[in-house]
Amino acid sequence: MWEVTKQTVRAGIRGTAALALALVIGQSAAAQNLFAPVARVNDEVITGYEVQQRQRFMQLIGAPGTDTDSVIDSLIDDRLRGQILDQAGLEVTPEGIRSGMAEFASRADLTTEEFLKVLGQAQISEETFRDFIVISAAWRDLIRARYNGRVNITDEEVDRALGSSRGNNGLRVLLSEIIIPAPPQNADQVNALAERISESRSEAEFSSYASKHSATASRGRGGRMPWTPLEKLPASLRPILLALAPGEVTAPLPIPNAVALFQLRGIEETGKPSVEYSEIDYAAYYIPGGRSEAALSRAAELRGQVDQCDDLYGVAKGQPANVLDRGTKAPAEIPQDVAIELAKLDPGEVSTALTRANGETLVFLMLCNRITAANADVNREAVVSSIRQRKLEGYATQLLEQARAEARITRQ
Repeated sequence: MWEVTKQTVRAGIRGTAALALALVIGQSAAAQNLFAPVARVNDEVITGYEVQQRQRFMQLIGAPGTDTDSVIDSLIDDRLRGQILDQAGLEVTPEGIRSGMAEFASRADLTTEEFLKVLGQAQISEETFRDFIVISAAWRDLIRARYNGRVNITDEEVDRALGSSRGNNGLRVLLSEIIIPAPPQNADQVNALAERISESRSEAEFSSYASKHSATASRGRGGRMPWTPLEKLPASLRPILLALAPGEVTAPLPIPNAVALFQLRGIEETGKPSVEYSEIDYAAYYIPGGRSEAALSRAAELRGQVDQCDDLYGVAKGQPANVLDRGTKAPAEIPQDVAIELAKLDPGEVSTALTRANGETLVFLMLCNRITAANADVNREAVVSSIRQRKLEGYATQLLEQARAEARITRQ
């Protein structure tokens, strides 16, 4: 079945006068053959009159597929649905029919009576409209009754749906990174080193610097990061990266207690919709000792103990409240060094590249979740309903395809 919207119905109705005129002009002696069969579905026939009526109806409501072959196919499907409904003993009550007709007419801001008048002007019978409503409503009820209990929807499915968004094709970048700790006592020395690194003109040279000086987990890979969607990176960093040619390096970027540099190795369109995030949920657990061996060892121990942000509440239990920060912020509100690290993470992953308190505190940073701008206010129940409907439509398609494969279908 196709989806009918208010816009398509009203657009079709605007052409009613022209359609009616064309129908009158187009009438010919061939009309006497309208009740001859054009197709058979098991023991039932489809007549030329039904094809003509359905064709006019589809044109009126602005539905796709109004050529004769497509219309016959849709009527064959309706015959198959009707036969399945008969076998199931399912019928629509008179109240259900009236309600369905009224709901359909309301999509064009019309009452049932007003819509029937429009149909009459286009020489479409009330029975054509009624049959369409009966099959649609009864089929929907059957699919829900038969398959609703089989549809299981997990939290992961809902999260994936909430994490998707429509938009223009996005970009992704292939970067190498260097983040050099810069406590106040070493700031001048680190800044001078960063200036030399920014003059790198080859991937090998930049990689060598990263292996020696970077504090990130990518140090062992020469600072090489995997492909990263541009929208995951801080908004302030995006234009800087887009201004680079492959092989070029950013100027030193000051961040709290450190300096960051990036080399662009590649950029390409993803072929997928871009995503803008309205909120980022993350947690920061603070470990005393900065980048000391003891602090890094404690961080490595924690990595094996926690799988999600909520686990950190147990770790911080009994400690001062300021040992754990957990919050949801708009991307623009997140400190740039934190935003850069979060861009590399999937939910549940951790970074230990950052420090606070002039390098005396190690930040155990975990990404909890990202909320897309398009779905920030979406109700989870609404998403569940949408996923359920999609799965039910899959069952409906399978049932109809099976019936078609088993049926005796001929065309005249």
